[in-house]
Amino acid sequence: MENVVVLIVGAGPAGLATASCLTQFSIPYVIVEREDCSASLWRNHTYDRLKLHLAKEFCELPHMSYPAHAPTYIPKALFVKYLDDYMEVFDIQPKYLTSVESPKYENDKKCWSIVARDMAEGTTMNFIAKFLVVASGENSAENILDITGLHSFPGEAIHSSRYKSGKSFSSKSMLVIGSGNSGMEIAYDLATHGANTSIVIRSPVQGSISKIMGNIVKFQSGDEIPFDAIVFATGYKSTANMWLKKSRDQ
Repeated sequence: MENVVVLIVGAGPAGLATASCLTQFSIPYVIVEREDCSASLWRNHTYDRLKLHLAKEFCELPHMSYPAHAPTYIPKALFVKYLDDYMEVFDIQPKYLTSVESPKYENDKKCWSIVARDMAEGTTMNFIAKFLVVASGENSAENILDITGLHSFPGEAIHSSRYKSGKSFSSKSMLVIGSGNSGMEIAYDLATHGANTSIVIRSPVQGSISKIMGNIVKFQSGDEIPFDAIVFATGYKSTANMWLKKSRDQ
């Protein structure tokens, strides 16, 4: 059993920012992260050409600016380095491979009782915390649409979190489903690498596609178009909602 003042769940940008702010007021904390690194989404699940979509002055974490020579729109590699430097400056040391399974607020004791799992050892860990900060974000589990016939598609069908570059899709016929920032940028990246790219932009997305028949995608308009691969830029499902719901139901 480990007693802490604040338990931070998630070592992405929000969790790191919370840790640095607590440090400024000398408030002790523990930060846990289920992956084996900080900012795992940025390191492992983003495409190569990604840049921050806002100017750097709007994307700084508390108490530390970007280097003066940094470009206005920060590329992925520079942002990851910024986070690494941030952790070093504020001496942030997450407990990696630690997955929160069940938090419960003890009304009589006015504290959180939290069960976590050491994923490396396969053992259970218990924390008692006065405050619980959920910084695990919304980008946790891939959201793949349930489209009739998708299982019959013979080509590659991937979520945007597994897309890296259009290099391997040159000259192929590509369908990008989803028209948010990721969908638009991935479509552009594919096009610049010589792919014949189409993008579904109607909302809701499910309303545009009737079904998939082998490599043929049939749209509600009646058009039937063959594709070599599909990229789902359709967002994520938050896993934090699952274990927080468990605590509310207890």
